[in-house]
Amino acid sequence: MAALTKIEILLPEIRAYAYSICQSSVEAEDLVQDAVERALRADNKPDELNDLRPWMFRVVRNLFFDELRKYRVRREYSRVQGRISSEVDGSNQERDVLLRLAFEKLSPEFREILFLVDVTGLKYAEAAIVIDVPKGTVMSRVSRARRALLKLVGVEDRDAIAKKRK
Repeated sequence: MAALTKIEILLPEIRAYAYSICQSSVEAEDLVQDAVERALRADNKPDELNDLRPWMFRVVRNLFFDELRKYRVRREYSRVQGRISSEVDGSNQERDVLLRLAFEKLSPEFREILFLVDVTGLKYAEAAIVIDVPKGTVMSRVSRARRALLKLVGVEDRDAIAKKRK
């Protein structure tokens, strides 16, 4: 039996599982589509239907938690950007433009690491694998990149900011 046929047999169960963990039917359908796409592209998917079922559930689960983590990271990144922008005078539009311009002025190395860690939410170890450097290198680059971004938007020292607030 072809892989597509086996996946089609499992679709009702996969959909039911996706609905059970998602907050909306639209999100669940997107999750199912992403899982099926990933399964069809996978070279190492199980051949037997009984092995494919839990494997597909695992794919759905992993995709769901990946999206949830990305959402949380984006929310946290927005909150951090809000804190940075509160120290920068001007309207929200001016702040957004300032941050984008500052981000673009960063070196490619700093832009890459901030995008991987702060925007997409990769863990340091994951980012280290992506850019093929040790985890400690990722950590120091993130620290230096964040400092450089703060400096570009006119916030030289976080400790000084904290003292001004008190």
